[in-house]
Amino acid sequence: MNSRKPSLVWFRKNLRMEDNRVLAAALVRGTPLIPVFIWDNSSAIGRASQWWLRRTLQSFQKEFSARGACLILRKGDPLEVLKVLVRETKADAIFWDRAYEPVQRKQDDRIRAAFNRQKVICHSISDALLFDPATIRTKQGTPFKVFTAFWNHCSSLTEPLEPVRMSKKWPLPSRLPRNESLDDLTGTEHEWTKKLERFWKPGSQGANRVWKRFLKEELNHYIHSRDKPAMEGTSRISPHLHFGEISVRRIWKDVRQSMARYREPGFLKEAEAFLRQIVWREFAYYLLFYFPETVDQPLRKEFSGFAWRNDKSEIQSWQEGMTGYPIVDAGMRELWATGWMHNRVRMIVASFLVKDLLQSWQKGAHWFWDTLVDADLANNTFGWQWTAGCGADAAPYFRIFNPVLQGEKFDPDGIYVRRWVPEIYGLPNRYIHKPWQAPEEVLLKASVNLGKKYPLPIVDHDAARKRALFAFDRFKRRR
Repeated sequence: MNSRKPSLVWFRKNLRMEDNRVLAAALVRGTPLIPVFIWDNSSAIGRASQWWLRRTLQSFQKEFSARGACLILRKGDPLEVLKVLVRETKADAIFWDRAYEPVQRKQDDRIRAAFNRQKVICHSISDALLFDPATIRTKQGTPFKVFTAFWNHCSSLTEPLEPVRMSKKWPLPSRLPRNESLDDLTGTEHEWTKKLERFWKPGSQGANRVWKRFLKEELNHYIHSRDKPAMEGTSRISPHLHFGEISVRRIWKDVRQSMARYREPGFLKEAEAFLRQIVWREFAYYLLFYFPETVDQPLRKEFSGFAWRNDKSEIQSWQEGMTGYPIVDAGMRELWATGWMHNRVRMIVASFLVKDLLQSWQKGAHWFWDTLVDADLANNTFGWQWTAGCGADAAPYFRIFNPVLQGEKFDPDGIYVRRWVPEIYGLPNRYIHKPWQAPEEVLLKASVNLGKKYPLPIVDHDAARKRALFAFDRFKRRR
């Protein structure tokens, strides 16, 4: 029998109305719904993510208002806030999206335990991933550690769940609990994040626009364009996906439908390459699920004893895009200006930090966490450990990207570098990725003043490569 007591629908990283399995499950129950978002300071998200979250919540509030509903905002420890809300509303059920990050998983366990004692029904629903990590194991019963094997296994499974159809209306309570203002939740914004407005539109509408553009204009030449930072070749959907403004099921289905319509072999290859990237995201979450300690500890335990250097001036030069290597500096400046960096360039700048400078991957991960609008704990952890050679399916220690060759290969005309490193704009393509090799007359003609307006390289790559190989070889022998 329907008690008509309300259900709390706690939103975390599923900030959308469409294809929301948590909201859909609550609607099936048929009782009044009270949507809630809790600003949890313990999650310690970076400054760029705080900027994004504030704006996507503004957008989300408008979506609720358009349906005659209200998104209740609160701040504090989720368990304590939910206890207060249950008392205020007499709710007898709580629905929320399942988390895979270590802190949030422990939080979920505490919440379930507390409310089970109070006879409040708890529904934690998987909404962020295509495949539940708990259901995927090797034939030996161990977690996968190699992506290809993980991809092959996932490819053998039945297709992921279809996007769910959502009701346009739902039962509302006769009285709503107290609401807090967004300003009270978030506090003062950091000054540097305000410039992000020029590049992004957080929220479901922004997500749909970005995704439709990529699906229509870029997917059919994804393989050719995705490694070219000067081109709009990647989807740029990552921050929208991270905050759940668009569902991964929708993305998967849209690509699959395109593959069914356009069965030309070339297009199918492009589309599958993109789907592999989606499964790379799944793999990152999978690894975090089974190895939660990897947030700050290497998966390969032996690397915990590696003697990283700690040169604060070099780290600062890297952060500020003043290393003297144009492709590295362009990437770091793009990050600071836009809160985002092209994926190929992320690998280049990460390799430079941990291999050329021998600074720890944790320092790089911390900087990305603070400055990326798509700062995703699983992807960030996986990417940095991959580069450092201490994670699952990691790059071998001897893979050290040459920043000059990488620039010449992926930005051959220097378009990307010239956009973000205007100090060397006038250099011909021959020298745009190695300005220190340009003759004096070329530098003068291009009005490039090395060592003053733009730095000379802070480290010689060839010497740094030898130093890194020696350090890793010596480390391996001592184990």
